[in-house]
Amino acid sequence: MKYIELDDSQGLPDGTIDDDTLFSFDCNPGVSCFNLCCHNLNLFLYPYDVIRLKHHLELSSDAFLERHVDVVLRDGCFFPEVLLSMSELPEKPCPFLSTSGCSVYLHRPEACRMFPIEQGLVYEAKTRRNQKIHYFKPPGFCQGSKGRKQWTPSAWIKDQGAEDYNRMTQRWSELMRLFRSDPWGGEGPDGKRGKMAFMAAYNMDAFREFVFKSSFLKRYRIASALLDKARTDDVELLKIGLAWIELFVWGKSSPLLRPRNS
Repeated sequence: MKYIELDDSQGLPDGTIDDDTLFSFDCNPGVSCFNLCCHNLNLFLYPYDVIRLKHHLELSSDAFLERHVDVVLRDGCFFPEVLLSMSELPEKPCPFLSTSGCSVYLHRPEACRMFPIEQGLVYEAKTRRNQKIHYFKPPGFCQGSKGRKQWTPSAWIKDQGAEDYNRMTQRWSELMRLFRSDPWGGEGPDGKRGKMAFMAAYNMDAFREFVFKSSFLKRYRIASALLDKARTDDVELLKIGLAWIELFVWGKSSPLLRPRNS
């Protein structure tokens, strides 16, 4: 998901479409470019993507991150981004691409699920509110965009089962907006605080141990219903993790999590 900040002089980027805009797309094994988009790409993984994939693959958080992830820090960013590692074969295919298609299809990441549209979040300085937008920019080789089936963004999202992905990634993007400024001081994102924040977003196994086996619950107040679910449910635990990052790094409390001394 892209995050864009607009001032009063800017309009929305090219390729933006409304919720009721129709676009054509039909991807199937019969199109000449089938699976071509699954090669040599920068595929960003958001925290919810990692949860879905690691559970499907029956891997621990550590094992998934070690085997399938590249962690990068781009210029001007103050929180690392997570990308899916491509295969080392010459064509650099996705590691989950098989001869019959995607081997993790039911748990594929949001970026794959949403293709050929991309979700964006625009922060409007005038209103200080976020606006969700969509782009339609299929690559030049894509023949699926010449298909007869027509969709609106909302119909496509429902058809692809992307609703939960969208909700979780929007929350993540709202948090990532804060990292456009440097919260780390001299220690940088590789310091102790940065590593703790990364754990709370991307390593649910380690974060669960931190929550339930340290003094965490003596220091923070969490709604009992959410806490009970988080003992076994990584998605509920991620909600706590994102709220904790916002408080731990930026000092912002939320209804989900507050310091006990507040």
